[in-house]
Amino acid sequence: MDNLTHSLVGAVLGQLGLKEKTGLAMPTLIIAANLPDIDAACAVYGIESLSMRRGITHGPIALLLLPIILWALMLAFDRWQDRRGKRPASRLPIHKRWLLALAYIGCFSHPALDWLNNYGIRLLEPFSHRWFYGDSIFIIDLWIWIALAVSIWMSLHGERRGAANWRRPAWIGFTAVCAYIFVNGLITGAAERMALSALAASGQKDALVVASPPPLAFWKRDIFWRTADRFGTASFVPGVGGSVDLTGAPTGMDDPRIATWAKANPAARAFLFWSRMPVAQMDGDAILLRDQRFMHPLARDRFQIRLTAPDTASHSE
Repeated sequence: MDNLTHSLVGAVLGQLGLKEKTGLAMPTLIIAANLPDIDAACAVYGIESLSMRRGITHGPIALLLLPIILWALMLAFDRWQDRRGKRPASRLPIHKRWLLALAYIGCFSHPALDWLNNYGIRLLEPFSHRWFYGDSIFIIDLWIWIALAVSIWMSLHGERRGAANWRRPAWIGFTAVCAYIFVNGLITGAAERMALSALAASGQKDALVVASPPPLAFWKRDIFWRTADRFGTASFVPGVGGSVDLTGAPTGMDDPRIATWAKANPAARAFLFWSRMPVAQMDGDAILLRDQRFMHPLARDRFQIRLTAPDTASHSE
């Protein structure tokens, strides 16, 4: 998910009442909720960063160590302010165990959210390079933004007025988002079962099917399917049904030049490591590698490789 969503989740966890457990609780929760994204710095490598993102910093070793590092930094910051006489008098005393627990809670929320979309996350890195996908929530979800932002604002407003039930709006928002995620998971499951059934009936029984929610229209699903040599699309709306393009088109991934040319192209190797549904299309003397999940005109330029013969290997970002 995007970092605004991660930050809002950290903030709503604080407004549930966790911020009362120790000083520096709220900044710890918000920072921890974003902490695994320190790998965003690898974006300077362009397409090659696809093999670096959502990997080692989202895996078990990082999730064990990053909260401890943040906890130590927050303790040091509190002591530094205290020595300088700048520690706010209104700040609660530091409860070391609670501060560490909140660092873990915030940090663990990050992979849980990242798993929900179809971009992928390597939850077991470095022990396994396997990608995991939830396929339930679009990577930037406006409805989650609204629900969390409104509930946090109402909770803070009630707290400033001295309302006894100031935590309630945060709990309502948090519960609503959890229910929203659950319902979206049900929609994705129904969409994928519909597509698999239609493909099986047409004799294509071993298809990979991915149902992805479009921006804003969370109740709909754009569906991508592929077999060993063909790929196609489908659509689904709960209560209405769906349609499946059973003909599809060749994936082009059987071209023997792809493996040979990719050996000399680090960006192509990174792309193929990340790609879940790769498609190869001819582009003059080159091969254009794309991923079915990101072939929309607004996204495909950032998720494609123009693969050429080794002596002129290049990539587009």
